[in-house]
Parts: sequence; C-alpha cells; structure tokens
Amino acid sequence: MLTMPVRHLGDAERGAVERLLECDPYAAAQVAERVAARGLSWWRADGRIFGYGGRRQLESVCWLGAHCTPVLAAPPAVAAFADQLGTEERACSSVVGRADQVLGLWERLGDVWGPARDVRPDQPLLVVDAPPAVQADPGVRLVRPDEVDALYPASVAMYAEEVGVSPVAEDGGRGYRRRVVELVRARRAYAKIVDGEVLFKAELAVVTRQTAQLQGVWVAPEFRGRGYAIAGVAAVVRDALRRVAPTVSLYVNDYNAPARRVYDRCGFRSAGTFATILF
Repeated sequence: MLTMPVRHLGDAERGAVERLLECDPYAAAQVAERVAARGLSWWRADGRIFGYGGRRQLESVCWLGAHCTPVLAAPPAVAAFADQLGTEERACSSVVGRADQVLGLWERLGDVWGPARDVRPDQPLLVVDAPPAVQADPGVRLVRPDEVDALYPASVAMYAEEVGVSPVAEDGGRGYRRRVVELVRARRAYAKIVDGEVLFKAELAVVTRQTAQLQGVWVAPEFRGRGYAIAGVAAVVRDALRRVAPTVSLYVNDYNAPARRVYDRCGFRSAGTFATILF
C-alpha cells in the first residue's frame, strides 16, 4: 500500500518543481525547459507533471507528454508513478531519463504500455563545461533560415538512422519540419554546408539556465571517418558555452563506439546513465 499518493501538480507548485529540477540539471533538462517556457497550467503546458511527496516536501516528479520522464524518483516514487500511469492508455512515444528510474517504470508498466519497439538500457549521460582542446571546424556555423531546405533532408536522415523510424511517416513530415524551422529560428541548429550539401549537423535540442543538450549529431555517410564529427562537435560546444549555457550535455547509446570516441576527444565526462524505451 502506498504511503503517499501521486498528485497532478499545477502552477501553484511551480517554484517547488523548479527547485527540484535544479537538483539534477542534466537528467531533468527536457522537463526544466518545458516548465520554464509554459509553466504547469494544464491549458498552457504540452504535458502534465505528477508529483510524489508531501505538500511541504516534494520529493520527485514525472513528466507525461510526448515523452515520459521521471526525475529524482526513488523506488517508492517509481512504484507510485507506475500505479498512476498504468491507469491510462499510453500516449507518449518514449520513456526517457536516468536508467534506474526508467527501467523501474518499465518493469511495472511493460504489460500495460507494451510492447516496446526498442529498449535502450545503457546510454551514457555526458557533460562538458570547458572548450574542447581539439581544433574546431571554422566551417560549422548556425544555420540560416534560408537554408532549411538543405538542412531538412539531413535531419530526416539522422532521425531515421538514430531512432529507427522515419519522422515523416505520420503527417508527411510537416510536424518534424516545423521543429527544424523552430531550431533554426532559435539559433540552435548548426551545420557545415558546402555547395548546398550538409556535411555535418547538430542542434541544441534543449536549453536551460544550466545546460544545453546536444542532439542530432550527424555526418553525411560519404564523409564519415574524416574527422568532421570531432571538429564539428568541438565547434558547437565552443559556441554553446560562449553564447548559450555554462555546460553542454548529451546522452549516447552505449554501443555507438564512434560517437563515444568523438565525445571523449571533445572532453565530455560521465554524469550517469540514461535509458530509453521507444514505442
């Protein structure tokens, strides 16, 4: 029997939620960005946030929107969140966060929310707070709005390669293209473009006061193995630390040895382990 029930949080508890999210700034970045942008009011937010703990001492939260993300959830909180989430039909496309919490949720929700398309139980969470010692590619820069048509095919290729499904399958790519445009307009999309062709790309998919989360790192297949990824990531990290946030963070699949070598060369260090359940 649960000693403390899970409750749906609203804007009256925004301060407590923000203070809790700051306790785990890298793992909670996706949730923190959404809370900072839209608060917790149901009519403004693009998801719901559940809390566990007394009203005077919030212990953990779980975001439920396009993704499901537990934050600072000890085993009793994981069990309580699973009981709450298990009463609803799954609408999220993934469960993502620190591995112990995500896998704990999945152990309890698998029969209700499953089957999963893919389970990635070991994704190193990495962070860097100083410019890389390796040389940055001077050709990597922010993408201009008039270059979206060049960037978009590379973004689609990266997504399909990384996630395993096409982002254009459901609506012909309209939603995904809007996301690419948003990143470009927000000055969070980087690329090396030569004669209209994208050789390297990456973006800051999440930005908070404490970190910028690097995602979508991709090199055109015919240019791989030539050092574009190391020099490109170094350029993005240097600009992000100078212009956006005091740290850059990311998570990577444990089996992606080439990517892990790139991040090691660029000075990233361990900040824990993520896991992702994909539907």
